[in-house]
Formats: sequence, structure tokens, C-alpha cells
Amino acid sequence: MSETVNITAEQYDIIADIQQQTLAKLASDKPALDILNALCLLAESVLSNAVASIMLTDSNTGLLNVLCAPSIPREGHEALTNLKPGPCGGSCGNAVFHNKAQFVQNTFEDDRWLNLRQIAFDFNLCSCWSMPIRDENKHAVGSFALSSFEHRKPTAFHQKVLEICSAIVSIVLKRQQKEERIDLLSIAIDSASEGVVITDSNNLIVEVNPAFERIYGFSEEDVLGQNPRILASGLQEPAFYQQLWYALNTQGKWRGEITNKRRNGDYVTQWMSITVIKDEQGEVQNYLSIFSDLTELKTTQQQIIDMAFYDAVTGLRNKTFLEQQVAEGDDDYILIVLNINNFNYLNTAYGFNIGDQVLKVIGNMLSENFASGDVFRLNSDEFGLLFSRDIDIAKQIKSIQHYFYNTLIEVDDISLHIAFTYGAVQGKKNLLRNCALALKQAKSLGKNRYHIFDVDTELLDNINREHFIASNHLLHTALEKDQFVPFFQGIYHNKNNKIARFEVLARIDNTSEIFSPYHFLDAARLSGLLPEITRVMIDKSFKVMAENNFSFSLNITEDDLSQNYLIDYLEKKTKHFNINPNRISLEILEGVSATGKKNHIKQLSHLKSLGYALAIDDFGTEYSNFERILDLDIDYLKIDAKYIKNIDVSEKSYEITKAITFFARNANIPCIAEFVHNQSVQQVVNDLGIDYSQGYYFSEPAPLPVI
Repeated sequence: MSETVNITAEQYDIIADIQQQTLAKLASDKPALDILNALCLLAESVLSNAVASIMLTDSNTGLLNVLCAPSIPREGHEALTNLKPGPCGGSCGNAVFHNKAQFVQNTFEDDRWLNLRQIAFDFNLCSCWSMPIRDENKHAVGSFALSSFEHRKPTAFHQKVLEICSAIVSIVLKRQQKEERIDLLSIAIDSASEGVVITDSNNLIVEVNPAFERIYGFSEEDVLGQNPRILASGLQEPAFYQQLWYALNTQGKWRGEITNKRRNGDYVTQWMSITVIKDEQGEVQNYLSIFSDLTELKTTQQQIIDMAFYDAVTGLRNKTFLEQQVAEGDDDYILIVLNINNFNYLNTAYGFNIGDQVLKVIGNMLSENFASGDVFRLNSDEFGLLFSRDIDIAKQIKSIQHYFYNTLIEVDDISLHIAFTYGAVQGKKNLLRNCALALKQAKSLGKNRYHIFDVDTELLDNINREHFIASNHLLHTALEKDQFVPFFQGIYHNKNNKIARFEVLARIDNTSEIFSPYHFLDAARLSGLLPEITRVMIDKSFKVMAENNFSFSLNITEDDLSQNYLIDYLEKKTKHFNINPNRISLEILEGVSATGKKNHIKQLSHLKSLGYALAIDDFGTEYSNFERILDLDIDYLKIDAKYIKNIDVSEKSYEITKAITFFARNANIPCIAEFVHNQSVQQVVNDLGIDYSQGYYFSEPAPLPVI
């Protein structure tokens, strides 16, 4: 059995995606180094904790050097300079030396790494898999490698990825060599190293070189005295030759691409440069034609285009082609995606060969019976129908359902009924993404169902989903890279007229932007990471506050209390940083105090007994349990910002705040007004006798506490 048996359909999709992305860049004439760097990054994406590299042999010295390795530091490039191929020259040196793939699982012990052992230790290269890069004569001229920071051996999937990447590198290098050759010819038109034809003033052939004979199959005797039109293919229009002769007569030269015909009738595509040679009197004496055979390059380019934009199994245009088509212009399209029900089971039961034949039949059926839409194969078990005109989507889907319900697919004496689940969308942008969302919704309804994406009603949900994904990524990256930092906002004492204490606020600093909790709080709550953030804030704020005597407050969540770690953790950190608990207030949400679990209340009471002050944050947002607040012996009430920010213009906010203030004064609990942002609001706060004010009017959050 071949190794491909162990490769899943999803992994084949990944391999196909690597081919399509790389070859699409190649077909669009991206610089070779950019293409190869992108290929390395794609290879790295299929193997975690690994780096990819491409090495080539120097034609003069025979030594290997790094061509590109975007994830390997410069020191690594230098360490691998002038690597000698050989049985002890590492995975790449052996791959080139033996012209055979090398899969080294343990570089620290394998004899193939004997000469490079120190490099393996220095850069922690635990394993290295290398595939030779071969030229058109099948000689090894370099290597494509995946080096891992773990001891591991490749799966059949990873071996296939290495094989495909090595083949693509060969194609890229071959194209680069061909293009450099053509560029050289275009600026060296008087060189006779390629095919040369010289005609006289009457345009009759008087000289050809051996390359001409090789390219056309005509001998010198066959063509001397003949007009070059004997080589004409008939594919060029008369206007083409009129323009050619106009350029020769007015400019004395012409360059361009032309298709002629060989002696055996085959077409040959050439890049030709024709120069008029004149005598001393300025009369035309000869015409010198120098040409390069582009047939192989054209064939290679077409192969690249076919691989990049066409599906190899069905011959249909692929996902890359579809993406480019819908991205161009501002046209309104309808896209229907058809996902084959239970296709994996078909592959398992009958094998991939039968599965491929079924895909071909389905592709032909869609093309022949639903030709009003362009047909694409998108993934292993998905087809797409694209319409550039308005259609009844539901009616079209039902037509497809009816056709396949009544049509039997026959392959190698096997008869099958095929059904699909459908996702559809109409619009100008994000067609594939929205269609994928529609297909997901259809699958949730069951087999053979369809769902049409409604941009107006479903786009908002998708935007929210994307916002959460972005927030979750921001959160995890910040924790991984230690980007959480404390900011400090002053709390103003309205009787003493000065900043009396500070609140510690969590921020993410990724060097380019500062992110507030709005960007990560919901994701942290859903991910259960709030206690992790709290611990970071305790560590970093304590370190800052150890340098001064300011009092400060920390936000504590219900998740922190549920994990039951606060008492021990705070005790450990106050001792480490020599901070008196009397300087610290713990701000808890109103809901924790009002409806908190028995164990939470017990922890808060214990913390209170150790000297920590307790503050109720955002008071007034819920139905408050005033009795519980009194039982906890709360030290501060922070009145919710939604009542303070417009208290100067809202009678409702004023009355609610007045009632809270009255209760707090009778209970001898100081109040803090949040979101004091201007003089008008501060005046009302003072009139109500509120003890403290917090907001941008007095203090903006900053990396250090500033009075």
C-alpha cells in the first residue's frame, strides 16, 4: 500500500491550497524570492514548532548556502553558509549528496548530523526532514527542509508536503532561469547564440545558424534563397505583419512575440528581435533576426496557470479562480455552494479512485445541465455555481435537487445517488465567507437542506463573531507575550481638594496601541481568564506601588472568588513587595455583594479582617441588597457611571444618585462618583456632598500614578 493511504481528504485540501497559493503567485509574475519565502511560511503552517528553509548548491564550489528561510534568524543563515554535502553534512547535505529524501528524527544522536552537531545544539534543532531539489536532469541542486524544535518523524502527509514544495521550488527556479535568459536576449539583439536568420534587401534568406536548424528542423539548404514566410504559421493576422514592417521602415527594428511553424508542422512560439542593417549610403542591405524559442516556457507557464487556477481532478476552475473573479469589479453575483452529503464515507467505502471519478461525473453534470452558471470545484467535497445575473435562488436549488434525485451516477459498475447540502448568497463582497456561513446553517438543519444568507439580518451576527475572535486573539497574545500592564487613575477627595488614592486599571500594550477592557473583557470572561489577568495586575501594580505610599484599589471579579486563591495570593504578594494591606481596596461588583455565594462572602469578610478595604463598584446597576452591604462593613460605594455622566442634565440620574448618597451617608459609607468628566457634573457631585470624584476631569489613566 502507498503512503497516500494515510493522508486524509482534509490534508489533501491543505496540500492543494499550498500549491494553489504558491502557483497563483508564480502565474502573476511575483519575484521568485517572494514566492519562495511565502512557500516556506505555508510549509511551516502545517507543522507547529518548526521552520522551513531552502538551500542551493553553488555551481562553482559545490557548497550549499541558504537561499531563503524567513523564520530562521540571520545567525542561523550564517551558521549554514558553505555547507559541504556529504554523509555527515546534516539532513540537507545528505539529501543533496545522496539525491534522496532524508528524515532525521534526532539530530543530537544521528550520525548524519555528525559535522553539524554543534549547530543542532546551538539552535535546538531536534529533528530535520529534507527533500532534494532537482534540476531538469534529475540532479540534486539543493534541498527543501523542515527543521523542528522537537524530536519527531514525518507523517505521510508531511512527506507529501516536502515533496510538493520541492517540486514547486524546481518550477520557480526553472522559470527564473528562463526569464533571465529572455531578458538577456532582449538587450543583446546582436548576439547569435540563439536562432539567427539573415535576409538580403529583398528579404530572402541568405544565412541561418545551427540553432535555427535545430529549432525548425530545416537544413540550411532547405531555406537559403527562400522568403521567411515559409515559416509562417498562419495564426497572425495581416495587420500583425503590417505593424511589423511599419516598425522596421520607420524605426529600423522590431521586437515581439511571434508563432511560426516547424518543418513537421508543429507550432513554435518565439521572442524575436529584427534589426535593419544598412550600408554606408543608408540603403537597406540586410535584415538580422534573432529569436529565442519560448515554446517550453509557454508550456510551463500554461501548466502553472492550470495548476494554480484549475482543479486537477475535474478540470473545473478552482477556488482561487473564483476568488479572483468575484474580487474584480463591482458586479453583483449569486453564489451557490453544493456540499456532497457523506462524501467521506464514499471515499472510505470505495477508495479515492472511485471518489475522483464520481467528482468528475458530478462536475460534468453540473456543467452540462446548469450551464447558466459558471461551475467551480472549491474543496474536496464542494462545488460552486456562480451566476452573474439575477435568478430565483430557491428555484435553482430545487431544480438541482430534483435532477440529482432522479439521476443515477454510474462509475465502474457502481451505481450511486448523490445529494447535496446547499449554502447560497447574493451580493458583491465576501461571497465565499458568507456562503460558508450559509452552508453551516444549512448543515445544522440536516442533510439535503439549503440556507440563503441574508446580509441584512445575519451580517451583524457575523461581525460580532469576528469581533469576539479578534478579541480572543488579542487576549491570548497579550497573556502569551506579557503585554498586560496596569494603568493608574486618580480618585479626587472633594473635601481635601487633592488626589487621595488610585484605581488600578488593566490595559494591553502591544507597542503600537493601548487597548482598554472594552476590547478583551467579554472574551476573558467567556474564556475563564479573568483570574489570570487579576494576578498579573496584582504583580505589576504592587511592583509600582512598592516605590511610594499611595493607597490604591484593585478590581476583583466573581471568578477570582470562585477559584478561592485571593487570600493566599494577596498575603504572598504583600509580603514580597512589603505593602501594608491597609493601603489596598478591593473593588467588587454590586452583584457579588448582593447575591454572592456563601463562600464568596466568607472570603471577603476574611480579607476585610486582614486589613483590606472593600468597595462596591458600579453601585446602582442591579437590585441592591442593602443589608448584605451593611453586613460586609463596606468601606466605599462607587456610584455607577451611567448615573454620574449626565447627572447635571438628567433629573432621573440626579434623584437616583441622591437616594444612594442619602443611604450611604446614613450608613457612614463614603461615596465615589465615577465618570466625572466636566465642571458641571463636578458641581452637582459637590452639591450632593459626595466624598470622592473619579474621572477624566481630574485624572486620566496613566502608566504611573501621578498626583
